Amino acid sequence: MWSGDWVAERLGVELDGDERLRELLGLALRRNPKRAHLLVSHVLGKHVPQSPSLVWRSGYDLGVRVRRLLGDDEARRSVVLGYAETATGLGHSVADGLALAPYLHSTRRPVPGVARAGGFEESHSHATSHLLLPEDPELLAGDGPLVLVDDEFSTGNTVLNTIRDLHERYPRGRYVIVALVDMRSTADRGRLAEFAREIDARVDLVALASGTVRLPEGVLERGRELVAEHERAADGVPGPVSPVSPVSPVSPVSVPVQRDARRLVRVDLGWPAGVPDGGRHGFTAAHRDRLEAAAPGLVGQIAAALPADARRVLVLGFEELMYAPLRLAVGLEAEVEAEVRYSTTTRSPVLAVDDPGYAIRSRLVFPAHDDPADGPGDRYAYNVAGGGFDTVVAVVDSVADTPELHAPDGLLAQLARHAEHVLLAVVPSHVPGAQAVEGAPERQETPSMLPEPLRGPAFSSYAPDEVGWLLQDLSEVELEAPTEEREEAIQSGGAHYAESLPVEYQPSEQYQELFKAALETSAARIAQAVGVVTETVLAERSEGTGRSERPVLVSLARAGTPVGVLMRRWAQHRHGLDLPHYAVSIVRGRGIDANALRWLAAHHDPADVVFVDGWTGKGAITRELAQAVRDFEDAGGAKGFDPEIAVLADPGSCVRTYGTREDFLIPSACLNSTVSGLISRTVLRADLVGPDDFHGAKFYRELAGTDVSGHFLDTVAARFDEVGDAVDAQVKEVLSADRAPTWEGWAAVERISTAYGINDVNLVKPGVGETTRVLLRRVPWKILAQRGAGADLDHVRLLAEQRGVDVEEVDGLPYSCVGLIHPQYTRGATGADGKAVTGK
Repeated sequence: MWSGDWVAERLGVELDGDERLRELLGLALRRNPKRAHLLVSHVLGKHVPQSPSLVWRSGYDLGVRVRRLLGDDEARRSVVLGYAETATGLGHSVADGLALAPYLHSTRRPVPGVARAGGFEESHSHATSHLLLPEDPELLAGDGPLVLVDDEFSTGNTVLNTIRDLHERYPRGRYVIVALVDMRSTADRGRLAEFAREIDARVDLVALASGTVRLPEGVLERGRELVAEHERAADGVPGPVSPVSPVSPVSPVSVPVQRDARRLVRVDLGWPAGVPDGGRHGFTAAHRDRLEAAAPGLVGQIAAALPADARRVLVLGFEELMYAPLRLAVGLEAEVEAEVRYSTTTRSPVLAVDDPGYAIRSRLVFPAHDDPADGPGDRYAYNVAGGGFDTVVAVVDSVADTPELHAPDGLLAQLARHAEHVLLAVVPSHVPGAQAVEGAPERQETPSMLPEPLRGPAFSSYAPDEVGWLLQDLSEVELEAPTEEREEAIQSGGAHYAESLPVEYQPSEQYQELFKAALETSAARIAQAVGVVTETVLAERSEGTGRSERPVLVSLARAGTPVGVLMRRWAQHRHGLDLPHYAVSIVRGRGIDANALRWLAAHHDPADVVFVDGWTGKGAITRELAQAVRDFEDAGGAKGFDPEIAVLADPGSCVRTYGTREDFLIPSACLNSTVSGLISRTVLRADLVGPDDFHGAKFYRELAGTDVSGHFLDTVAARFDEVGDAVDAQVKEVLSADRAPTWEGWAAVERISTAYGINDVNLVKPGVGETTRVLLRRVPWKILAQRGAGADLDHVRLLAEQRGVDVEEVDGLPYSCVGLIHPQYTRGATGADGKAVTGK
């Protein structure tokens, strides 16, 4: 039976052409208003698990044919361009066959700091916009042949759009189009030939097979009806996909963890430094040689991690990340006795029907997990459920190794319902600028390239010995944006929160008095928490640990910086230790400032560094730092940094080193720069921060008249002596207790997100500190307060009143309060009453 019979019989779709056509293709239906049918390739490795060697060889052999067509001289001058997302691996395999040709694929993932070299539209696709983002701006500028690779050549519109865009910028005399199948009509063939004459260029075509799809009248409407009919019959869950039982959230750094009585194991690949994860920014012949040399070791890591009884293994790639997992799968297929298959996840929504005459038999649905520019949404893995796989090796890039990947409804949990063993291998996402472009001398990253830390009074109102800021001064740059405008850009994906600054909040006289009263009330409590976290850090570095007893404090600017200063003062006051203290930038979704880590590694032992922050909420920065340190090491940076964070308060139970796990008011959260040395939050924007720069920040010198940074520090430090005995007693209890993070905060945030229909955990900000930030910087929707919470929330109530935000008292809240950001720009958001949230 042919895997297109089901569609052919019901829609009257006919596939005519070469004898090999049905061997290469099946048919399915998709939810797409522009095209009802989907040609499902059996050799692409996207929707249908296939032998990886067959997938790779299909592309490689096409590349060999192109090399013969062009001749060796022109082949050396050619550039291969693949199409996202389905043909990224195919294009790379074609480039392998051409041997010396550099490779680039289009992408739907915008990358800050990389200029567009072109873009085009794919008119029939569910996600139409393609970007070209080569790290080397000259990659497409040569006059050699351009080889364009797609899985199918259907109407030719996508190729025409590509050539039209690129030919205006980089005219050349020859193009070669490569596809697994050429399905153009006679009219389409004529249109392409006419276009080639128009631009005065030669256009050749190379394909494994050719044919046409005959579509009866009304096929689009009938296709929609069929999709709706079968999704209704399946109650919205097409195919044999079992419901997924809730499981506990998993930290990305946990190895291994228990998940639904099965094991998730993280495999450390040891990816070679300087080798890109794919062709998003270009992949040269030199990169290919280095990957080939490293491949046996990479494959060996996975083979060693496979269970001894593995019999049928699926290597599952991730959307545009097709080639790296394909090459791992090819090597694994040759290495182990188990049957190995390869496929990848996808953005494309396709109907699944459990029928042997239909190409998509089952479907797994899970949330996007790479912070996509188009916002949250569903992603899919086809023909995995029911495929008989006892082991799945999921391969993602580091940008996609997020809490969403590890969530109870995430991809890993879905896979665990259908395979006894799930392995996770993370390939470090290539960061443009971290390596020199091919042919240029390698950039030497020496300490002399990086400036010395900024210090007060030239930068910040802190004394120069209190903290050194590993930042660049952007004080003269206009970075502030109105709060509502900024919020809309962030939620719509048009901008990242770190690319601008909120307008600095100027507290009213009433609010300033509230801050002073709160500080006087809580100073001893804060002093005790400072003492406990500092003594815990010092105790963990006592004799016999092999680590220096003089740690280097590195605070995460800016909320962590006042805490770092206080910890430094405590160590000096109680122990006579003069601890170095620096402040660095970390940005959610972008990681820590790698240049700051390089500076630290050049001046201190990385093992001596202790990262410091103010408090935890749901643990997003905790996870971000762990991933950032791994990425830094994977990219060839110094090893030895411990990503564990020491915090003053850990109400989210996200870290092991803390002063308290109570959620109480830390007055430094009540204000912005005027309690943080007059420094803004950090900024990371491509036009301001280059590859050799620290992240940026502003020094608000003009606010010196309202600065209470020193007053805050002095008030807390004045209470050190009176809390000394309490600190000593509490530290003994802390050191003997089980301090393993439970991630209760993350679980609570997910429950709140579901209960209030927000659909994005990033819009839920738990704890007093984060709630205050919401009221000062973002567009708050409502505040949830623990019923009966007292004076700790006076400033929250005042700010909420000033901004016209409801404070809703609730029972059973694990935090004193939770701030909910207005989801007015999040599609499909609903309130607690089930009504749609429409915005302003």
